[in-house]
Amino acid sequence: MFKDLFENYTWEDVKKSIYSTTTTEALRALHTDKRSLDDFKALLSPAALPFLEEMARLSHESTAKRFGHTLQMYAPLYLSNECQNICTYCAFSLDNTIARKTLNDQELITEAQALKEWGYDHVLLVTGESAKVDMPYFIHALGVLRPYFSHISIEVQPLEQHEYEQLTEAGITAVLVYQETYHAENYKTHHPKGKKSNFQYRLDTPDRAGAAHLHKIGLGVLIGLEDWRTDSFFCALHLDYMEKRYWETKYSISFPRLRPIETEKKGHHDRIAFNTSMTDRELVQLICAYRLFKPEVELSLSTRESERFRDHVIKLGITSISAGSKTNPGGYAVEADSLEQFEISDDRSPKAIAEMITSAGYEPVWKDWDRALGQKPSNERERVENK
Repeated sequence: MFKDLFENYTWEDVKKSIYSTTTTEALRALHTDKRSLDDFKALLSPAALPFLEEMARLSHESTAKRFGHTLQMYAPLYLSNECQNICTYCAFSLDNTIARKTLNDQELITEAQALKEWGYDHVLLVTGESAKVDMPYFIHALGVLRPYFSHISIEVQPLEQHEYEQLTEAGITAVLVYQETYHAENYKTHHPKGKKSNFQYRLDTPDRAGAAHLHKIGLGVLIGLEDWRTDSFFCALHLDYMEKRYWETKYSISFPRLRPIETEKKGHHDRIAFNTSMTDRELVQLICAYRLFKPEVELSLSTRESERFRDHVIKLGITSISAGSKTNPGGYAVEADSLEQFEISDDRSPKAIAEMITSAGYEPVWKDWDRALGQKPSNERERVENK
């Protein structure tokens, strides 16, 4: 299990190592051919930031070599804002007195049709964590949505291995599960109540998903909860472990920075903004560091980021991008005014994003997966015929 490897490191030692990296060590990591975790750590460090232009050039070349000039398009589809957790950064938190909503069959269809009209064939299903939104609901919702999309990912509460196996059978092709922060002590500060407060159970989740032989697993941290460099090293450590242990599975990394949320508590309506303590240059550094460390990993950027930033960074390592995103259940066509999980920054339409991608010399890809690609031959004759 990853926890056995994780316990060999301490947060303070890793942080000290990152911030004591020398210019010589950063340059060595930049110019080596095959990069280790220590090289990734050096590329994350403040010592590497002066070499960002060269990092960006090498990252662009590596991405083009592996992925070509393409960007996969996807959209999040929020099924429910029901949640029994308290999280300090989320509008769906149990202590936020918002109207709760879970999409029914007709609402699921209406949302799916709206996304199909935009051209989407890949959706990411998102929910809070609630007993009202459980495995039977997921399986049923997948049955409703599967005819509309060939690629369905899911980002929900941590599940058991057999539940991930059921989701795969029901049509899921990828599971996203973010640790939020790898700082075990401060994790509790940000997640004081609910099942999500169990740091260790969440840490073990990718292992359970890997054992279920999922096609793809997405990892990441919520940038802004703790020191982003230290958190990102632990996420890379997790990724490296997963690739070695569950080598048949593909992996993706996302870069969510904290965004403002709306809250309603004790009769007062507030808009809470967060300081992520990460500049745009530093986010470019992180994206490039991941690409140079793991040339095969998929890197995803959401509408949390601004138009200007997304327009300029797509050539530097990103392989997947969302557009027109709504972070509230029913936000596309059913109930546009329901409360969002967080505010987006880039509110351009999918068409506008696709045109931007094309003008940059890239191809927007609306479909790059079909469930048939993941099916195994049922007998030896089929295996022979498929050779």
